Amino acid sequence: MGANARFAPVRLGVVAVLAPLAGCTGPQSTLDPAGPAAEAIAGIWWAMFWGALAVWMLVMALVTWALYRGRNTRALAKPQRLIVGGGLVLPPVLLAGLLVHGSVSSARITGLDREVDARVDVIAERWRWRFRYFDAQGGVVAESLDVLSLPRGRRVEFRVTSTDVIHSFWIPRLGGKVDAIPGRINHLRLRADRGGRIRGQCAEYCGTGHTVMAFDVLVHDETAHAAWLARQAETGR
Repeated sequence: MGANARFAPVRLGVVAVLAPLAGCTGPQSTLDPAGPAAEAIAGIWWAMFWGALAVWMLVMALVTWALYRGRNTRALAKPQRLIVGGGLVLPPVLLAGLLVHGSVSSARITGLDREVDARVDVIAERWRWRFRYFDAQGGVVAESLDVLSLPRGRRVEFRVTSTDVIHSFWIPRLGGKVDAIPGRINHLRLRADRGGRIRGQCAEYCGTGHTVMAFDVLVHDETAHAAWLARQAETGR
């Protein structure tokens, strides 16, 4: 057997371990949060992941013990313990812990109990995104298409609606998604704490152009954000 054949299982194992980690970073990864709402969502995900892993390891340990204990594996001395413990006690305990963790994190996810520093109207159209930026007095100062600028460290309230069909506004690295529904305005509050370029997209199938209905999110400091809005006001886009 050649060296390549001998190490093939090892390489396969390394790929199997590392492949899932490839989705943990990037401009659209929910596991690489860039704001408090996304951090809370990622925290819930990791709690579910480690909890599920612990339960799986416990089940595998019980299966291994049952297979190799050296006695009749079909006969359990007291099967009621497994039924009560694994079927009645363990699931409510795990679900209650997840419920408490999710409830505590809900305020960070919604941001509805926090003051906002800016407001942006989000209008979904087949198949693009229109963003309108407002000043402190409620006047429109700029508008952009498929590119959203955010001031770093500032909480922004998005007023989301649609002109045609139902879309879904989602910036995975900043928070959860919210539907864009014709004739209705839904609110979402997000804060970006890291500078740079990330990605948002439509998360609701809206027709043949759904796959290209994405947008860039540019996170600037205050000065760069104001300059960007000024340029947009001049160009009208």
